[in-house]
Amino acid sequence: MAKTSSPTETERCIESLIAVFQKHAGRDGDNCRLSKAEFLIFMNTELGAFTKNQKDPGVLDRMMKKLDLDCDGQLDFQEFLNLIGGLALACHDSFIKKSTSSHK
Repeated sequence: MAKTSSPTETERCIESLIAVFQKHAGRDGDNCRLSKAEFLIFMNTELGAFTKNQKDPGVLDRMMKKLDLDCDGQLDFQEFLNLIGGLALACHDSFIKKSTSSHK
């Protein structure tokens, strides 16, 4: 029997993203999509630092509309990944700006 190796850091990150999506999806019935209410709960619990720093109360509604590519009022896993990817890109860009400005 082949010995299974433990998951890599990247594999664990992917598993975590799936688990977080599944944790929040389905509270309103469809476990393959985040409803608007589930999206708001996700944002406030999983990305609380981001939402607390928003001065515009309508930012989450606009984010939901922009992410909802098929306009069904919900976010499927691909649309959820677009959110995660966009946030990761913004964080990476911020990190790069800080590291390049500190080297000047």
